[in-house]
Amino acid sequence: MSNYITEIDQKCEIAVDDTILIKDVECTAGSRILGGFVPLFDAEAVERIKKAGYGIKGKTNVGEFGLDIIGETSYYGEAQENGNLIGAAADEVKNRKVKAALCVDLNGAPRRAAAVSGQTFIKPTYGTVSRYGVIPCACSGEQIGVMSDSSENTKKFLTIIAGRDDKDGTSLKNDSYDYESKTELSEMNICLIKELLDAADEKVAARIRSVVNFLEKSGAKTEYISVPEVRYAQAAWQILLAAETCNNISRYDGVKFGYRTPDYKDIDELYIKSRTEGLGILSKETLIYGSDVLSKGRYDVCYDKALRVRRVVMDKMKDVFGKYDAVLIPAGSTFEYKKYPLDKAFENVYKESLFTAVSSITGMPAIVSCGVQLVADHLNESKLFEIASKLDLSEVEK
Repeated sequence: MSNYITEIDQKCEIAVDDTILIKDVECTAGSRILGGFVPLFDAEAVERIKKAGYGIKGKTNVGEFGLDIIGETSYYGEAQENGNLIGAAADEVKNRKVKAALCVDLNGAPRRAAAVSGQTFIKPTYGTVSRYGVIPCACSGEQIGVMSDSSENTKKFLTIIAGRDDKDGTSLKNDSYDYESKTELSEMNICLIKELLDAADEKVAARIRSVVNFLEKSGAKTEYISVPEVRYAQAAWQILLAAETCNNISRYDGVKFGYRTPDYKDIDELYIKSRTEGLGILSKETLIYGSDVLSKGRYDVCYDKALRVRRVVMDKMKDVFGKYDAVLIPAGSTFEYKKYPLDKAFENVYKESLFTAVSSITGMPAIVSCGVQLVADHLNESKLFEIASKLDLSEVEK
């Protein structure tokens, strides 16, 4: 299948994933329920890209609402290469069809896609890039990032789209951000979290070891540490993601816009059949779980506790970054994701979120380069770019 839901201009240089609005271009978020929805305005990030003089090539396919592992739940079909699942935006960048792609990181899908394809992806600090014009799902964690073939290109385009936007209530105060590093790689202390390394397969572990060897040869200090709290992040983020998704997707009812069932007798049947036919199984399971954790008798023990765990994880990671400049961890359990029965999606996605949940739940920046993931403290993207820029020049396999 094509990587594009909609191709606008083959000559243009930037791709935009299908959860980000482009004026007068259909936006489906990979779901049948939004079929035919055409926005009336550009997302803020798209507007900034256009003002910088770059054209939009088209909308790349995504998994339904970005909830899945690597795009496998899209109503329009998954992207594959040599029998392995790949991310459409990452594939376009890898094949030099575009200079960069804007992707919404909700549950780590763009990070896994970058690792699989050997590309660079940055999920910046929450609030540094406007979410105005993003199909909302889990608003407290979703963030627009940049996919490119190098740290330098990724940094260039992130600089363009980052900055204060009054239309986004979660936008931070800085009008712009300087991502030039003031710390050399040779001066950095980098840690590896054992609980996450042990959960990855041998190919991923071997890549991590190769990167560690390069970092040490470059003068950086590395250390293996134990942070049991990272496993709490996985469960807590699943609860928060499901609860927020439940609230946001409730607006898709077949009445105002998007898909409407052609056969119904009354308003109740219109709602039920439109949502039943328009949503995929992973979205439905997420909605059901979200309804459960928000229900009477479950709110305090699930949703409220997840918010408390978010603070625990945040405080623990702040302690870690008091000693280290960055954390080196896998972006996923493997480099080879195979197609699987979608009735297993909820379970499979939850397992993979182990590696991406820490950054998602804390809003801390994460970069994927040479197949590995690096996380830093809030507003420390410059350190991540410094490490990634050196990895670009290394002999570590991409």
